Amino acid sequence: MAQNRTFKFTNPQRVEKILSQYPDKRSATLPLLHLAQEQEGYLTSAAIEAVAELVEIHPGEMMDTVSFYTMFYTKPMGKNHVQVCQTLSCSLNGADSLVDHISEKYKIAHGDVSQDGKISLVKVECLGSCDTAPVIRINDSNYESMTVEKFDKIVESI
Repeated sequence: MAQNRTFKFTNPQRVEKILSQYPDKRSATLPLLHLAQEQEGYLTSAAIEAVAELVEIHPGEMMDTVSFYTMFYTKPMGKNHVQVCQTLSCSLNGADSLVDHISEKYKIAHGDVSQDGKISLVKVECLGSCDTAPVIRINDSNYESMTVEKFDKIVESI
């Protein structure tokens, strides 16, 4: 997992605040990973190692955590990061067609970034709005009752 560069949090006060909120350092793992990803745009090997050191676990254990959660990325994502819910409700209501459309239109598969860097696509588990399925998230905004036509209009507007 070694990388040519080292990682340092740019806001050590925020790190200390996070660590102070938990009696066990390991409990700060997810908030620290979020902070590192917010800082870098994705989790570099050096960032993963730095967080592991802070919470006093082996970097391999930290990588297990990173790979378990779909909200953590180990490579750069597109300017517009598209997450498509894949749970049953969304799949039954057209999520698979949305993934196919996005894949074809931008020449990307799940986990890829378009050649121009504008769109990345990932399939995720529940975005928490089954009654308005299918649901997608673009960056930090959820879009419900999604159709291919609605998706294209949203992407054109951003």
